[in-house]
Amino acid sequence: MATSPCSSSGVSSSSSSGLGADAGLEIRTRSVEQTLVPLVSQITTLINHKDKPKRSDKTLQAIQRVGQAVNLAVGRFVTVGEAIANENHELKEEMSVACIEARRAGETIAKLTDVASLDHPESDSHITIFTDKTGVVKAARLLLSSVTKVLVLADRIVIKQIITSRNKVLATMEQLEKVSSFQEFVQIFSQFGNEMVEFAHLTGDRQNDLKDEKKKARMAASRAVLEKCTMMLLTASKTCLRHPDCESARINKDGVFHRMRLALEQVIEIVTDSRPNGENEMAPISIYSGIKEFKNKVEGLRENLYFLSKENLSTMLEVILEHTEDFTDSAYTSHEHREHILELSKQAKMELEQLVSVWMQAQNQKTKDIMEDLEVAILKTCQCMNELKREVHSAATSLAADLLKYHMDHMVLKALKITGVEGNLEAVAEYTCKLSEQKEQLVEMCRLLRHVSGTEPLEITCIHAEDTFQVTGPQIISAAETLALHPSSKIAKENLDVFCEAWESQLSDMSMLLREINDVFEGRRGEKRVYLSLPRPGKHNANLKALKPVKLDTEEQAKIAKLGLELHLLTSDLDSETEKWEDQENEVVQHGQGMSSMAYSMYLFTRGEGLLKTTQDLFHQAEIFAAEGTKLASALHALSDQVHDDNKPLVLLEAEKLTSMCKQLQITAKASVQGKSATFSKVDACILKTRNVMTLLCQLLPLCYKLLRKNKAGNGCLKPAPPWREDKIRTGTNAHTPERRNETFGIKSLENHVTNMTFLESK
Repeated sequence: MATSPCSSSGVSSSSSSGLGADAGLEIRTRSVEQTLVPLVSQITTLINHKDKPKRSDKTLQAIQRVGQAVNLAVGRFVTVGEAIANENHELKEEMSVACIEARRAGETIAKLTDVASLDHPESDSHITIFTDKTGVVKAARLLLSSVTKVLVLADRIVIKQIITSRNKVLATMEQLEKVSSFQEFVQIFSQFGNEMVEFAHLTGDRQNDLKDEKKKARMAASRAVLEKCTMMLLTASKTCLRHPDCESARINKDGVFHRMRLALEQVIEIVTDSRPNGENEMAPISIYSGIKEFKNKVEGLRENLYFLSKENLSTMLEVILEHTEDFTDSAYTSHEHREHILELSKQAKMELEQLVSVWMQAQNQKTKDIMEDLEVAILKTCQCMNELKREVHSAATSLAADLLKYHMDHMVLKALKITGVEGNLEAVAEYTCKLSEQKEQLVEMCRLLRHVSGTEPLEITCIHAEDTFQVTGPQIISAAETLALHPSSKIAKENLDVFCEAWESQLSDMSMLLREINDVFEGRRGEKRVYLSLPRPGKHNANLKALKPVKLDTEEQAKIAKLGLELHLLTSDLDSETEKWEDQENEVVQHGQGMSSMAYSMYLFTRGEGLLKTTQDLFHQAEIFAAEGTKLASALHALSDQVHDDNKPLVLLEAEKLTSMCKQLQITAKASVQGKSATFSKVDACILKTRNVMTLLCQLLPLCYKLLRKNKAGNGCLKPAPPWREDKIRTGTNAHTPERRNETFGIKSLENHVTNMTFLESK
């Protein structure tokens, strides 16, 4: 029997229904998958009724209503599918066949469920859902198969739009490469900018809709390259036009065009799920993923002693230990970390030898003592691997933290700008050597972080960061050389500034990446965002009415980006403060961490990322943030009652200030506004007030920590803080309740007609 398209896409259906569909239809996007969920639910409801011995009038009426609802919804769905087919002639034939099949299946289900008016629905004289089990299953299977086919065909239109948009961008890029006058360049670049905006919107929707997290991360990396390279292309091209005989300017420009073409190609590979020349994508291999797989195999011995060979297990460990050489051979790994990694590698080999010995004995003789020895060997081997994982994580993240702190002053970049304007070629050469050294350090840091990133999307982000440093370093050097050769050139200076900003931006992104890697290691922030998109024929949405939450456009997003970055830095500072506290269960720490996490979500909103999709989500999060701040103020009052210090009045004063600021934020977040301008002003105010609260917390928590330390030294331990975890879970999820999350989904013509079928429940 063919497999259900839903089950192959992660959409489950009742096993008793026996539903199946075209196994060749692979669903790659969430919007197609989620659109099928209510249809599967309704059909499963219908089929499950047939096995019940007693059928009341209420049950029969419910069955008939569900059958009619399915048929009507399919009819509307097919109408939209046919409209899409008429607008896309290359898919018209396939789409029409799928629509006819869907309509036929819907009508069959309606006939089979027409039972409410019958005295004896089981009568053989009238074929119904109760007498023709096979017919119902066949109709259901056909309906699912045809609806899935319509959705997948509609999804091809999105892919076609992206490819067409990419082709337009490439064609305009070729024109930009060949221009010889500023006037011509300005005209063509204006067209190029519009085409890039269209491409960004199409690929952004696609990125968020992809089911595969790895592909989503690759798409994000490619789009980030295109975004940054657009400004680079502008200044590099202008510099080349101003200084046509300058070799370093030409090299600089060619590098940008080459990188943009590679990024455009990768986007198309992702959306079409293809590789050039039929190559297979090489998945990055990391120590984390190796250890995870190794431990799974070892722990599997508890269930089955024969499912793998000892050679297989030994080979897996060898591969892991080979990768640890990236750490032990690195010039940037500390002596202490290197020694620990070598010791743990040696211990891992010994533990595996012991495990294999007991394992072989257990295969021959399953006595209680031997099985207990095997359990001990499994535990010791896994513990050793956990310690190795912890050690390489510590080595990579401590190196990253040190390097990012050391290079955050951007002294080399500043020196290149100064010496370039002075026309000092010798000094520029000296600082380009220093930048090359810095680049090698950062590239090595990215390679080591990839091993401990913990998830495939973060691994891909590390690879993207490594590539960015590799490429941007030489581009800065060529831009600096151009400026040194033409020190009075304003455009050459502007060009160097743009490339330096890209370097600084990547360093800033690395700080966030390091935080995310640590979050994964510590088991925090495992949320997945959900976003749905399907093609919508413009003229066929006239009758679809719904309230749409306001979304910020690109210009407004840019206005709050700076404010968001300040918020991001404050969350990092606050996290650093809370990590100092020995008692991580302290109520002050817990509330502080919760507020930091919420502020971080608001920062992601300013970047167009994260779980907060609309302004309404942001305002709701601000309300919860303010409520958490009020609880923190109460905790501060409780803390002050337990200590005796000259700074106690200051804590109380700051707590009162915190309460006042949180009340003001709540008022702002709850205020009703209408119109796009007013909404944006409210967004700006909410983020600004959140930033002010975070600034106060960054001053307040160190003071509380100092008070606690003093009190502990003088008076022993404080009273234990009340339990907070349940409250934390509750406040952390309030912003993402189903009601609120549903507001963020835009109305899609195909989705609408199927999801409207959920108004009946199984009796």
